[in-house]
Amino acid sequence: MGEIEQRPTPGSRLGAPENSGISTLEHGQKPPPTPSGKLMSIKIQMLDDTQEAFEVPQRAPGKVLLDAVCNHLNLVEGDYFGLEFPDHRKITVWLDLLKPIVKQIRRPKHVVVKFVVKFFPPDHTQLQEELTRYLFALQVKQDLAQGRLTCNDTSAALLISHIVQSEIGDFDEASDREHLAKNKYIPQQDALEDKIVEFHHNHIGQTPAESDFQLLEIARRLEMYGIRLHPAKDREGTKINLAVANTGILVFQGFTKINAFNWAKVRKLSFKRKRFLIKLRPDSNSSYQDTLEFLMASRDFCKSFWKICVEHHAFFRLFEEPKPKPKPVLFSRGSSFRFSGRTQKQVLDYVKEGGHKKVQFERKHSKIHSIRSLAMQPAEPNSEVPKQAQQSASLTLGEGADSPGGQSCQQGKELKVSTEECGPHQSPALQKSPVGNKKADGAVKATMEEEEEVVKDRTQQSKPQPPQPSTELSINSQGGAVPTSVILSPNLSPDTKQASPLVSPLLNDQPCPRTDDEDEGRRKRFPTDKAYFIAKEVSTTERTYLKDLEVITSWFQSAVSKEDSMPETLKSLIFLNFEPLHKFHTNFLKEIEQRLALWEGRSNAHIRMDYQRIGDVMLKNIQAMKQLAAHLWKHGEALEALETSIRGSRRLENLCRDFELQKVCYLPLNTFLLRPLHRLMHYKQVLERLCKHHPPSHSDFRDCRAALAEITEMVAQLHGTMIKMENFQKLHELKKDLIGIDNLVIPGREFIRLGSLSKLSGKGLQQRMFFLFNDVLLYTSRGLTASNQFKVHGQLPLYGMTIEKSEDEWGVPHCLTLRGQRQSIIVAASSRSEMEKWVEDIQMAIDLAEKSSGPTPEFLASSPPDNKSPDEAAAADQESEDDLSASRTSLERQAPHRGNTMVHVCWHRNTSVSMVDFSVAVENQLSGNLLRKFKNSNGWQKLWVVFTNFCLFFYKSHQDNHPLASLPLLGYSLTIPSESEEIHKDYVFKLHFKSHVYYFRAESEYTFERWMDVIRSATSSASRAHVLSHKESHVY
Repeated sequence: MGEIEQRPTPGSRLGAPENSGISTLEHGQKPPPTPSGKLMSIKIQMLDDTQEAFEVPQRAPGKVLLDAVCNHLNLVEGDYFGLEFPDHRKITVWLDLLKPIVKQIRRPKHVVVKFVVKFFPPDHTQLQEELTRYLFALQVKQDLAQGRLTCNDTSAALLISHIVQSEIGDFDEASDREHLAKNKYIPQQDALEDKIVEFHHNHIGQTPAESDFQLLEIARRLEMYGIRLHPAKDREGTKINLAVANTGILVFQGFTKINAFNWAKVRKLSFKRKRFLIKLRPDSNSSYQDTLEFLMASRDFCKSFWKICVEHHAFFRLFEEPKPKPKPVLFSRGSSFRFSGRTQKQVLDYVKEGGHKKVQFERKHSKIHSIRSLAMQPAEPNSEVPKQAQQSASLTLGEGADSPGGQSCQQGKELKVSTEECGPHQSPALQKSPVGNKKADGAVKATMEEEEEVVKDRTQQSKPQPPQPSTELSINSQGGAVPTSVILSPNLSPDTKQASPLVSPLLNDQPCPRTDDEDEGRRKRFPTDKAYFIAKEVSTTERTYLKDLEVITSWFQSAVSKEDSMPETLKSLIFLNFEPLHKFHTNFLKEIEQRLALWEGRSNAHIRMDYQRIGDVMLKNIQAMKQLAAHLWKHGEALEALETSIRGSRRLENLCRDFELQKVCYLPLNTFLLRPLHRLMHYKQVLERLCKHHPPSHSDFRDCRAALAEITEMVAQLHGTMIKMENFQKLHELKKDLIGIDNLVIPGREFIRLGSLSKLSGKGLQQRMFFLFNDVLLYTSRGLTASNQFKVHGQLPLYGMTIEKSEDEWGVPHCLTLRGQRQSIIVAASSRSEMEKWVEDIQMAIDLAEKSSGPTPEFLASSPPDNKSPDEAAAADQESEDDLSASRTSLERQAPHRGNTMVHVCWHRNTSVSMVDFSVAVENQLSGNLLRKFKNSNGWQKLWVVFTNFCLFFYKSHQDNHPLASLPLLGYSLTIPSESEEIHKDYVFKLHFKSHVYYFRAESEYTFERWMDVIRSATSSASRAHVLSHKESHVY
């Protein structure tokens, strides 16, 4: 009989008062006493398929039974789970936690209640406990077996391989095949057996806890993860399925999601008989009706689904449990049902602030004993906590801050939840085991004290999925006190205390068990050297570079393979030259991260000192990279061949344009073809910083200097090709933004500057977009077309042109007169600095044109020669937006076009950018984790941020394939917050444009300075003389 055993509960372990099961109470409110009387026995089927019997009073509410199960499991985060059972109408329903059990389960002897996951969070890293993740993994395993979690064969094989790793341990082909023969994890498993075994081979050394983490990492990305379908029909009678998730209500046709209604868009949910109604908030941009209606099989089905929706909304969106409505005096109208229990925010707060002890648990199907963070030995009082360890350990394991569920947690930081009166699943029958929680004196305040939405990052390896980081926190959420028990990471065994060398502990570190003589020196031994952060920058930017290579080797290659539109010779030229690079840099990244793991010091001190360097790794790989020089030389040829083929094939042109509209292609496609050349310059910069930092006597100096010499030689060899290709790529990129041009890309033409200027015409000052080349100046206006392109209105050849400032003559600030041989125009810049940039570049271009062989021939497709005199042109240039409908050429494409290119950014921000700026931007690329805060928000949100092409791209994590959002930085100002802004954090910088204000926090002084440097390069372009003195590469 599975009566409640005398085990310490999570609440009693914290020294909380005994509680009958109410987990969320107002301050001072006491829980109602557990009803006495006759006991009833209820069978509960656990997630590991075992059955336990629990005896509870008949009149007890459902919450008593759920708390009893959680107490039996020693489960702290029990709020994610629920109990389901078939009611008397054979409809599977959730046990209502407020109603008496006897009124819900009519014949308890004949009913088996299932303990299952009820609320699937947006990100499994929000689950703090290893036991919770283990139970979630069992749920995924169960859903796979029942066909509820549908996915392709590769995903299924990968999921099962992690299950096998957690159950039988490291790869052995005979054991694997024997185990798979005895256990069926998915229908038609036999066809996947070879794939499963192949994937399992990659998981050697992975602990059961890591396997659970990887399993959930893969599962959460599947469309059917955590989804339970409820059959319904729409207004037209079409059969569909409804489901509810953390984000809102989903609509499926079969197993394909066809629509989603985010909680933010839903105003009201209701049901009337068997009609389920969704009332949406008014939206002028939406084509949906105000109220959507779905027909379900019966009123009971409809009410059951409505209840589930109410609970999901409350759990993921509210700060605290909703208050009960006052009972009406006479008549009641509608259902009195409400969500009961803690919300996700309260669960996260409780677990972070609880400081509870961890206990062992048994994995029923696993041959490997898992240790749920055993308390090995008490920490000495007055021990210092290393600053970086605090920083890492205080981060919560959650990356779901971007989801609506995560947002609900972010917005109400001022709401404090009482951890004394909110202990979960406490029972009077259980003995209390108070825990000592003495604070360590002298604990160093962490650089990034984290709120609940800050996440713990995971490093990437060459495995299909990254390894599981340490899962138990030994420092409270404010980075302060350390509990008296020291915690073991799942990456550590209690015997060896050896870390996995493949994991980067700065992103992953947890305080390791340490002896008394280690305490004093631990903080000093943790990496604080600037060289470490330089090495870490190599790792973070290498991740982004690999993702960029995958855009070509994986995503673009897949798109090309589906259509027979690219010549075989071009396929070979592109893909056969990119695939060796991708393979090489995958191994390079792995080596860097292995070195960082050793550097960060979770091994013996004498070994660690030998590995606190990166120069030898860089030298070895740069020397190996020289063997790939033949592939690097081909990238310019591939770029030219691709553009030539696009000109000759409309099908290939359409394919490339459609591919550029995909989220994964976050930059122009031809930019990715030049990424390998740009990466060489990044290595050169990093090695220059290392050589500058290390004294000549340093052990790493010689290797760094040798590596710098090698990479400098490679950059010098490819330098001419790089400059030529950057200009070629930019001309083709601009060609897509312009209409009315026949031959923009011609030999000898070089791009110099583009930007917004106001042109004086008969109608006054009108905004125009100007494009300056080394032989001609074009002016355009923005097209009122679906393609978002710019219509060319005229050209001014630079041969024989003069330029003069004419503010006094026309009474317009920052005004210039450009006098050509046939036409003159008057333009005004937005500021004095903008005017000076244009004057400098136009004068330089005029000088270059004078030195050339003579005037450039006409190259506009349809611009009749303008025979007006300069004075007539200045006074009567009557152009208007009506001109946009006239004189369209065959090159004008009305197909969708990227509307976020640099040309559009300059138009909207009323600024300009030069080719020198683009070249500098190529060198100033950076990736890494930053904390972001909006002007009026309370919390900080951790994001993976990539800076490139004058823009910040935001990702949920470095593993994501496409950015969630982007922030073009042209026009923004970069400052440090003032005292009045009350940003009491270190390493914070501020980005400001008009009313838009963003704050970002870096993890260290070095990373803060690096972000400031690269962003400053985008927000304030340097003068040409200064840039060219620093970078001799760009001479027009």
